[in-house]
Amino acid sequence: MAGCARAQNGFGHDPADRSPAVNVRLTVALVFAACGTLGGCGGVQSALAPHGEHASLVAGLSWTMFIGAALIALAVAGLTLYAMFGPPERRARFLDRKLIIGGGIVFPTATLSALLVYSLLLTQRIVPDPAGENTLRIEVVGEQWWWRVHYLGAEGERAFATANEIRIPTGRLVEFILTTADVIHSFWVPGLAGKLDMIPGHVNTLRLKADKTGVLRGQCAEYCGGAHALMALMTVVDTPEEYADWFDRQREPAGEPNEAPLVRGRDLFLASGCGGCHTIRGIGADGVIGPDLTHVGSRRTIGAGLLPVTANAMADWIASPDHFKPEVRMPPFGGLEADDLDALAAYLESLK
Repeated sequence: MAGCARAQNGFGHDPADRSPAVNVRLTVALVFAACGTLGGCGGVQSALAPHGEHASLVAGLSWTMFIGAALIALAVAGLTLYAMFGPPERRARFLDRKLIIGGGIVFPTATLSALLVYSLLLTQRIVPDPAGENTLRIEVVGEQWWWRVHYLGAEGERAFATANEIRIPTGRLVEFILTTADVIHSFWVPGLAGKLDMIPGHVNTLRLKADKTGVLRGQCAEYCGGAHALMALMTVVDTPEEYADWFDRQREPAGEPNEAPLVRGRDLFLASGCGGCHTIRGIGADGVIGPDLTHVGSRRTIGAGLLPVTANAMADWIASPDHFKPEVRMPPFGGLEADDLDALAAYLESLK
């Protein structure tokens, strides 16, 4: 019977049997686990590493909530331990009616009310400035499972299109015009602002301003189908001068290939029917089903954040895109000869 009683903790051992070394290892493991969670406080996709005013306000509110919750949790844990192991004559004080009402009703009500008022006052400051003449306007369309991006000119016309990557300058108000081509998506670049849904038949706008250069990662934040988790959005924040140079280059058509393998790759692009789905301005390819590839070689990734922009990665993607992104709507071209596949990939990689 004693053995049965000792096994009732579910592990077959009495906790009292643990050696000091075991307890130390458990403590160290818990500390490392806690430190691991802090790794999410930084990086290219963190709401706690802000690159703009809106994200800074969100991060400030988050840290206030985290610190407040941690202090309250420590206080509750301390009082619990005191109630369990403190001197009996002092533990009796916890039975006082005033302490119960004050600690169980008044304190949480006052604390939560103060946090609510603070959060409401803070979120009022997140309301963006109205758009002006110098506002950069970018139209972003969520699709399964990638991002179509149109940069608008001064008169509201579409200047050029990119895909799965956004570039913006520091110090300039940016207005994102958000919509969707199919199901509900959600636009979220944590380092710049909170998330905003993209709803079929409806247009939402998000205005923000970046104050620090860098490369950020966004993500669709609304489940939109099988490859939802593989729908990333790279955001590059440049200086105004770097952005102006990039903008001017993007408006130009694709350059004429000047090497025989690249010419062969361009001809294969047209002969294989790629132009039926993709646009490359300047060569007669004007498909609108898939991403615009006019300057695909200047982007950081392909496949919405899946692969780097290298000739080898492009060849792998062209041959078998569904291997990297299940349910992707691009058909595989694994039937191409290896030399043809390499020439096609090299041509696309050359489109800077």
